[in-house]
Amino acid sequence: MKQTLIIKAEQVTQPDILKAIQTIIIGGGLVVFPTETVYGIGANALDKEASKKIYDVKGRPSDNPLIVHIGQIEELHLYAREVPNYAKSLIQAFWPGPLTLILKKQDIVPYTTTAGLDTVAIRLPKHETALALIQGVKLPLAAPSANLSGKPSATEFKHVFEDLNGKVDCIIDGGPSSIGIESTVLDCTKEIPTILRPGAVTQSMIERILQRPILDASTLQVEDAPKSPGMKYTHYKPKGDVTILYGPIEKVQEYVSSQVDSSIPTAVICASDYELLFPKVRVRTLGYLSQPEWIAKQLFSALREMDEWGMQRIFIHSFPEVEIGHAVMNRLLKAAGYQTITL
Repeated sequence: MKQTLIIKAEQVTQPDILKAIQTIIIGGGLVVFPTETVYGIGANALDKEASKKIYDVKGRPSDNPLIVHIGQIEELHLYAREVPNYAKSLIQAFWPGPLTLILKKQDIVPYTTTAGLDTVAIRLPKHETALALIQGVKLPLAAPSANLSGKPSATEFKHVFEDLNGKVDCIIDGGPSSIGIESTVLDCTKEIPTILRPGAVTQSMIERILQRPILDASTLQVEDAPKSPGMKYTHYKPKGDVTILYGPIEKVQEYVSSQVDSSIPTAVICASDYELLFPKVRVRTLGYLSQPEWIAKQLFSALREMDEWGMQRIFIHSFPEVEIGHAVMNRLLKAAGYQTITL
């Protein structure tokens, strides 16, 4: 078990600390850092051996591509080519921010980073510490979510520490993530841009900028090599059995009551509006339905708490699939392994 260096976010800009992190990255090491979406486990995106380490530490399938994080818009052309005009419009509107673009890669980006694909997923994060880190080390960082593969993504330092202490070289503690779900991934290699993973930059926001409709492939089951992280494999699952319940909340309440068994630890994850409807089970609220961004921010922490509580059965009512709610349901369905009941 290696010794993991723990650093506070405000220390990153200190010359001696930044030098130590840069030495780790240049040497092929792994650094966990905060972003506005979720924590990322970063390595030199141009070092094929460093990228391999990410897959090994996470237990991540090697055909699941990594996102390359850059520190300035001007660096895009170094790692991507054939950037269409519509992608440039989106960059102007949403970068820095939670939007990842899939573009044709430059040869300098190794296939271990792109999971063997001729495309690269790339974004410019908005988080102050992430930008200071990337700009400071002067290298692009390949960085998937900082969690063991299959577990809920980490949006708090304690969850990163739980998963990766002793497995990576450095962890930067940046407090809780402000958005709480991973970036929107948009395929820009075709004439019509296509959402591969929904996030805080929503379909309507993108269409408003482009003044035309786009496609959404995030609901498809991917059998071949996925072009985006999070498309093919089970993600975000607690140890307990998760079921998504569709239907009127009264029906959800009745169903959960009928399923209560004192010998099976059971929990409900729900909107704060419904907190008092489930007195016989443990309840974890995400926020009020009128605050969908807060619900998204709380989602992964709630899923992680199910393991902390030792819950064996977890029921979650469906949320409105409007704007960021689409991304919330995308994550919840994967956490449930698409196990749903319509009432």
